[in-house]
Amino acid sequence: MSMLVDQAVTSADKTFLTMRKDIVEGLIRQGSKLSETDLSSRYGVSRAVIREAINRLERCSLVERKANVGARVVALSPEGLIELYQVREALEGMAARLAATNMTDNEIADINQLLNTHFEEVKGGDSYYQEAGDVDFHYRIVVGSKNKQLISTLVEGIYHLVRMYRVQLGMEGPRVTTAYDEHRHIIQAISNRDAELAEMLMRRHIYYSKRNIEQKLSAASENNL
Repeated sequence: MSMLVDQAVTSADKTFLTMRKDIVEGLIRQGSKLSETDLSSRYGVSRAVIREAINRLERCSLVERKANVGARVVALSPEGLIELYQVREALEGMAARLAATNMTDNEIADINQLLNTHFEEVKGGDSYYQEAGDVDFHYRIVVGSKNKQLISTLVEGIYHLVRMYRVQLGMEGPRVTTAYDEHRHIIQAISNRDAELAEMLMRRHIYYSKRNIEQKLSAASENNL
């Protein structure tokens, strides 16, 4: 049920998904201008296909347009991260609250199984946040809220921008294990059908993640001075 497994039905779909992946992973650099001609050659498709992909990437919050500049990949910044995570803290907190009421026992069991898999990755020293696993955990809780408007806002709107911050900044060290433990506590609250606690734990979890990545951004900025 991963949000990252997409079916590319057409050439346009395939180009969009490939470009989205390349932006998230930094192969198309943040802040870079998008040239339809260059991208057409790079991906071996028409400019019309590239134009459609850029429009879809704009709806995913990965591309922005500015007057007299054209389409550019969004640039990662402390300010942008703060705004993004403020939205996540509120909306995903709400999702966790709703999930505590609306998720089925089977769905909760599936997330616990997912976390068991994640534990092996964390124990083995693998990167927890750069792969789909952590995103999938949050995705399942959002879907488990059973609120269509909330699902659309988070999954279709901002999740790949969230992933762009995570992938390009990386997550390692003590925060990985701590974040995994926070996931465990959140799903335990949901399992106990404690909506208030689930919301509080999710909001706190996202706040800690925001603070961690913000510190990385600030450090990177200072190193580039």
